[in-house]
Amino acid sequence: MTNTADRHVPVLLKEALEFLKVKADGTYADCTLGMAGHSEAIVRQLGPAGRLIGFDRDPEALELARGRLDRVCAEMGSQAPQVTLIGEAFSTIAEHVKPGSLNGLLADFGVSSLQFDEAHRGFSFQADGPLDMRMDTRSGPTAAQVVNEESEVKLANLIYEYGEERRSRRIARAIVRGRPVTTTGELARIVASAAPPMKQERIHPATRTFQALRIYVNRELDEIRSLLEAAPQLLKPSARLAVISFHSLEDRIVKDSLRDGAHKGIWEILTRKPVIAGEDEIDRNPRARSAKLRASEKLVPSVMKQQAQMSTRRF
Repeated sequence: MTNTADRHVPVLLKEALEFLKVKADGTYADCTLGMAGHSEAIVRQLGPAGRLIGFDRDPEALELARGRLDRVCAEMGSQAPQVTLIGEAFSTIAEHVKPGSLNGLLADFGVSSLQFDEAHRGFSFQADGPLDMRMDTRSGPTAAQVVNEESEVKLANLIYEYGEERRSRRIARAIVRGRPVTTTGELARIVASAAPPMKQERIHPATRTFQALRIYVNRELDEIRSLLEAAPQLLKPSARLAVISFHSLEDRIVKDSLRDGAHKGIWEILTRKPVIAGEDEIDRNPRARSAKLRASEKLVPSVMKQQAQMSTRRF
C-alpha cells in the first residue's frame, strides 16, 4: 500500500545522486527530508555499515517520510543502513552531526508538494485555506499574524525584498486596507486587485507576495546561510555537497557561498553553471522547471592550504 510520500517524485534525483557519489558504508545527511524521495534513493545505495541522517521541521512531512523509509529498510532486511530522522530545522545540523563525519550532504530548498497541495497549510492560493505558511506548525508567527499585525512599511519592504515584487507598496497598502485577512483566497484577491497581471506575465499576480510571506515566516534565507556556513566543518575531506534551489534569492546565496569557499580553498566547485532539469523531467514534474542544482567537493587539507595561499596572493 502506498501513501502520499511514496508517490512523491524528487527533483533532479539522478543528477543529485551522481554528484553525491554515494558509498555503501558512508554517512549522508538529507537536510530537507520532505517526503523522502531523495532519501529513499540514498538509502537504497547504502549497506548495513552506512547511515542516513534526515532533517525536517515539518511534523507531517517527517511522519510520512518515516513511514516510507521504514518500509524501504524492512524490504532491505539485514542489508539496511541505519536511519536517523530529526524533527528540527536544518540550521541545527551542527548540534546533531559530528564534525568531519559526513561523506555527503544534500539540501533541496523547494517547498514540498505536501505543503503546497494541502489547503490547511496555507502555502498556496490554489485552494482557499487558513493563512498559515509555517513549515513547523508548532511554533512561530503565522502569515496571518504578519499580514494583520505588521506596519504597511514593513509589509512593503518584505514583499519587495523576499518576493522581488516591484509593486510592493501598492500591495501593502491594499492589504492594510483589507484587514483582517485570514485566508489564502482573501489575500490572493486583495493582491490581484491591487496589482493585476502585467502583459505577457504567466504567473498569478499574488505569487511573489505569497513567496515573500513564506520566506519571511520560515526565515528560509537565514536557514540556508546557517547550513552553508556549517557544511564545511561537517564534511570529510573529498566529501560532496549538493544543493537544489528554486528561486533567485536562494540560488544567489548558494552561488556566492560556494564561490567564496572556493576562493578560501574550502571547495572545489563541480558545477560552473547550475544543473537544470531536462524537458522529460519537466514534462513529468512541472515544478522541476525552476530547480537549479549546484555541487562542490570539500578539498583535502593539503589542497585547502595551497588554494588558500594562492587566494591570498591573488587578492
